[in-house]
Amino acid sequence: MDRPIAVVGVPMDLGAGRRGVDMGPSAIRYAGLKQRLEQIGRTVRDLGDMKVPLPEESHIGNPKLKYLDEIVESCQRLGEVVDGIIERHEFPLVLGGDHAIAIGTIAGVARAEPDPAILWFDTHGDFNTDETTPSGNIHGMPLAASVGRGNPALLAARAGAPFIREERVVAIGIRELDPLEREALRNSRIHVYTMSDVDKLGMREVMHRALKHVEGASGVHVSFDMDVMDPDSAPGVGTPHQGGITYREAHLAMEMLYDAGILRSMEIVEVNPILDIQNRTGRLAAELALSALGQRIL
Repeated sequence: MDRPIAVVGVPMDLGAGRRGVDMGPSAIRYAGLKQRLEQIGRTVRDLGDMKVPLPEESHIGNPKLKYLDEIVESCQRLGEVVDGIIERHEFPLVLGGDHAIAIGTIAGVARAEPDPAILWFDTHGDFNTDETTPSGNIHGMPLAASVGRGNPALLAARAGAPFIREERVVAIGIRELDPLEREALRNSRIHVYTMSDVDKLGMREVMHRALKHVEGASGVHVSFDMDVMDPDSAPGVGTPHQGGITYREAHLAMEMLYDAGILRSMEIVEVNPILDIQNRTGRLAAELALSALGQRIL
């Protein structure tokens, strides 16, 4: 857990339906991420931002898999970067960009770790495929792709990395699903805790159960979509929905992960500064990373 941290930005907004998340990595860095991590005693190496195509220089292509070629190529390169970071015994901290980048991040984790588990914090299931998507936006498909579901052309973004076992995935904070996506998630082996579950059980109990589900894994990767937060705490996201995780619930979850000593990699995605208020969402993203990586009140 205390290995050096390697930060990489992926300013991609090809997978989303609204522009702006390409500025997410800058917003999180602007909140003092590197300096604050160093203040709590962590060694940090910032690799800068990957070069990714702009929508203006790309082609939508298949309306059910928009910008497929560009996303596949970008995710393949990201997977190589993440794999290399882990091989150097560093902790990958990936800053998005839209959630489609998770296909690449998780592919890199799966190549480097023998049996990884995923904690997926998100309002959405991101469990669509080209056959179920109502929008064609690939940021609604990365969890499905990471467990081996979807069009072979999109699965190629994993560059042959092993798929994550569904029973090794825990989705937390879900509250907005497309009809066919809901059916697919119900029929999967993924452990799902909706916002109703968080309301009934409390975040502490949800995290206890989540950690039980991932016992025995070689390590845990956290994929944190900022739209899982309630918009009162994180207004700068492309798809806000009322009734999300509160500020303190999110910090508790990250603190429990650090205390468990099993976190091996993390990505934070979907910060949209265009829609934000005084970088509130960028600052919160940085604060959540800090909690996951060891910052405490006392």
